[in-house]
Amino acid sequence: MTAITFNLNNIIKLTDDQFYQLCRDNPDVKFERNALGEIIIMSPTGGETGRHNARLTAQFVFWNEKTKLGEVFDSSTCFKLPNGADRSPDVAWIKKDRWDALTSEQKEKFPPIAPDFVLELLSPTDSLQETQKKMQEYINAGVKLGWLIDRKTGRVEIYRPGKETEILQLPASLSGEDILPGFVLDLKTVWE
Repeated sequence: MTAITFNLNNIIKLTDDQFYQLCRDNPDVKFERNALGEIIIMSPTGGETGRHNARLTAQFVFWNEKTKLGEVFDSSTCFKLPNGADRSPDVAWIKKDRWDALTSEQKEKFPPIAPDFVLELLSPTDSLQETQKKMQEYINAGVKLGWLIDRKTGRVEIYRPGKETEILQLPASLSGEDILPGFVLDLKTVWE
């Protein structure tokens, strides 16, 4: 099953609070909302994608526990981007000072902040073209570094503001560069 997008804008334009409540009232459904206000119903991941997502997220958590440089978020976290979109990357990271600048209420709901880093792991039901658009949306929103990983083809796309997308084939690891200082993502298990 692929993601389903539907537009209610001619009937009702959901406020941020209404969208948040829609998500809360339907916890078994993963929603996103694009910049046009269209609601996107995301299909659940399969076992392999979920297993790899967990392994990837764990590497970020272990690094962050050592460095204490920020906060790591899993795919269940929805962020309110500056363009009005509500997005849930598979892995996200925000620098500590930026996260600490949010109020308790902002942290509790959908944080109104673009992460510093995002990772999307393409699942068999994801559209490459739509995910590439989402990655560009993240960069346009202020994300400093983004990785799109396609396990099926072994392709990794690296997104940075103001630069062409860098494409790698079956890399063994990825550097967090100056955004995630000292972090190296081990990709060996992803390609298994």
